[in-house]
Order: sequence, then C-alpha cells, then structure tokens
Amino acid sequence: MAWYDLLQDIEPLEDLPFNRTLVDALEAAAHARPLSPLRFYTPTFRSYASEELKGCGKASFPAFSITGGACALNCDHCQAKILEPMIPATNPAELERKVRDLVMLKDLGGFLLSGGSNRRNEVPYERFYPTVEKLKREFPHLRIAVHSALLDEARAKRMESAGVDVAMMDVIGAQETIRDVYHLDRPVSDFEATLAALSGTSMDVVPHIVIGLHYGRLLGEDYALDIISRHKVAALILVIVSPIYAPADKPFATISTDDVAKVFVAARQRIQNAPVQLGCIRPAGTHKMITDAYAVMAGFDGIAYPADGIVALARAIGRPVEQEHACCSINLDGLAGRRACAA
Repeated sequence: MAWYDLLQDIEPLEDLPFNRTLVDALEAAAHARPLSPLRFYTPTFRSYASEELKGCGKASFPAFSITGGACALNCDHCQAKILEPMIPATNPAELERKVRDLVMLKDLGGFLLSGGSNRRNEVPYERFYPTVEKLKREFPHLRIAVHSALLDEARAKRMESAGVDVAMMDVIGAQETIRDVYHLDRPVSDFEATLAALSGTSMDVVPHIVIGLHYGRLLGEDYALDIISRHKVAALILVIVSPIYAPADKPFATISTDDVAKVFVAARQRIQNAPVQLGCIRPAGTHKMITDAYAVMAGFDGIAYPADGIVALARAIGRPVEQEHACCSINLDGLAGRRACAA
C-alpha cells in the first residue's frame, strides 16, 4: 500500500491535509536507502501523555536553569518562556543539592544545564563547573548536557574538562535573524566559530536549527545546514518556531508544513554521517501531527514527544521503534549508559 494511503488508515492522521506529491516523493526516496529504527524521546522536561507510549522514569532527566527565568536577550521567538519549566538552580550549591536529591530519590540518569543569555548570547557557566566536575566524578553514570550559547575555544575546553558529555547550540544562518529576532550584535561567523570550538573537544556536539526562526518564514536555514555540514557533529536536531511565545507587536506566522518538510528533506540529504532528529519545540495540534509524520517518512532517526498516530505510522512503513526517557541530544548510538524502553 502506498504511504499516502497508509496515512488514511491511521485514525489520528486520516483527515489531515497531507501533500500527496510530497508524500510520494518521500516514499520514492526511501526506496533508495534502508529505513533505520526510529527512537521516540520522552524526557521529563515537561508532562507528556500519549495513547501509544507509556510513561517511565519520572524526573530521570530534568533540565536546570542557572539563571532561573531570567534572560537578557529576551529573543522574540522565546521571550524566555522556554526557561519556565526548568528547575531553577541559580548557584552551585543549589544545583549540587538538587542533583544529589534526584540521584537518591528518582534514579537520575542525567540532566540538562541551561540558562538565559547575557547581551552577547553567552551563559555564565564558569562558577558551576567545579560542581559539575564533582558530580560527574561521584556519579559517573550521569549524562550531562549543556546549552553552550556562544563561546570561544578556551571556554569550550573548560566545559569539556568539567566532564560535560554533550554540548548543544543553535546555529543561525541569517544576519537579519540574529539582529531582529535575537536582538544580538554578532555575525553569523561567530556561530560557526562556536561550532568549530566545540567540535575540537571530545564532547558530543549537537547543533540545533530552529526552522522558521525569522518570524515564521524560511531565512538562513540552508546556510545553517552548510555550516553544520562542515563540522563533526554527533547529531543534528531540528525544531520549529512556535508562535505562541511571540510578543504582540512582533507576531510570528505559523510556518507551513510544506516549508518545514523542505528543510527536513534538505537536512536528511546533507547530513549523512550523524542522526537527524526532531526536537521538543514545534507548533501543537494538526501542525505537529503533519510535521511529525513528514519526519518519520523523511527518514529521521528520532522524534521528541511524538504526536498520536506517529508510532503507528512508523510501524506501518516498516520502521522498528523504541522509546528513550532522555533528551534527544543525549542518548545516541554508541554512547555509554544508553537505556531504552520498549515502545
């Protein structure tokens, strides 16, 4: 049965406006390469419920913000709202206490360390590194990820020496977006320089691209892929700008699912030596269901918080599935401590 017809047989997806030409093209492309197993990521950053996936490991992989809810940039696409569900840990002693409590009480497997940026898109992690190093030494099973923001080689090496396993950063390919959306006076080249600095360490480097970051339209995503293709990365994570966070005087359009799919196809074609995954942030509702389905059919390796019907679609087109209870930037093939739950 053709993939377009399979979509009509999956109840949550059956009445959605899929682009038949695109679905047929994705199916044809899949015949030229084997479809890999697909992982569904359900970290405990926020509550998640699905008829297809079970819960597991409450608080096993939380996110901490070292600035609480504060961010000096206050970018138009986020307005610091992404920090709100994170656990505040605004000094090293607080971080250590909360991590130790979770190790003892909640079977902690790792955590994400994040925070708001200063006006140069830098996050002041330095005073937390001795604590990270101590926690990693005492609990070597912990997988620790950090949102790096922008940095230089020396700061990348310091992050590495503290025992950070995974460094994540957004790569922006358009100067207009850096200026207008991020309110930041730094060039595109600084984003590539940061990626190069991180790639020169032993950490797993996982760049992110926010599709539609320029007020809900494509601008710079192709160049961001160019940048990432020039460097050694452990995975590429794509997320989709969500207009719910935008200020009233600078509204974001909801980017079309067809435009999102264009980036999906380009990413899968150009990033051949690393997993390509769909991350946590994307518009909800019908939009999410359609884009998640396109990610499955485009051959993505993982999807965070999948919509209803997506597990069924993966199985219908012959992709084995498994579930991970950690950030999609953390549990990748070949990494120690990887644990999966049957989906």
